[in-house]
Amino acid sequence: MGKDVINEPFAIINSDDYYGPDSFKVLAQELSSLPLDSKNHYSMVAFKVGNTLSESGTVSRGVCEAKNGYLHSIVERTSIGYNNEHNIEYADEKGEKHLISPDTPVSMNFWGFTPDFFHYSEEGFVRFLEKRINEPKSEFFIPSMVDELIRGHKVDVKMLTTDSKWFGVTYSADRPTVVAKFKQLHDDGVYPDKLF
Repeated sequence: MGKDVINEPFAIINSDDYYGPDSFKVLAQELSSLPLDSKNHYSMVAFKVGNTLSESGTVSRGVCEAKNGYLHSIVERTSIGYNNEHNIEYADEKGEKHLISPDTPVSMNFWGFTPDFFHYSEEGFVRFLEKRINEPKSEFFIPSMVDELIRGHKVDVKMLTTDSKWFGVTYSADRPTVVAKFKQLHDDGVYPDKLF
């Protein structure tokens, strides 16, 4: 939607997620350091998976691997959540469970892109539709698109980190907890009571 009006490095976030002030500062510093005509140099703010879970059920996260500060691979993992021992685990493609460290970096769709990403994503979306148009629940994941570009040696992605805690309403049962967290942030002076 923004490809004809965005001509400089830009950020993409999920509109219904809370990322914390530090994550915005980290990405803003990175994007402002890029030349306006920069191409194929992206960035991502990685969160610790333990700071991104729902107590109400499992979630999907892009599990990240970095080399020398740059994203090497990102694999979309589904069914990440707490087991009965309150350890974090995910289910692989075969449904087998694997433990995952709370400090494992994951993508929460907090990206820094240069405008060339519009071209890549448009092409990728066409390929996605050709394969999965008859699967109404299928999703075109940004992390999967970025992973494809990394593996194709078309882009590099600097992996930035934050200790911020993410939260959002993944399940309706999350709502009371999220409301309480926003109240606490307001009481602590971190988040305004009214945005507008």
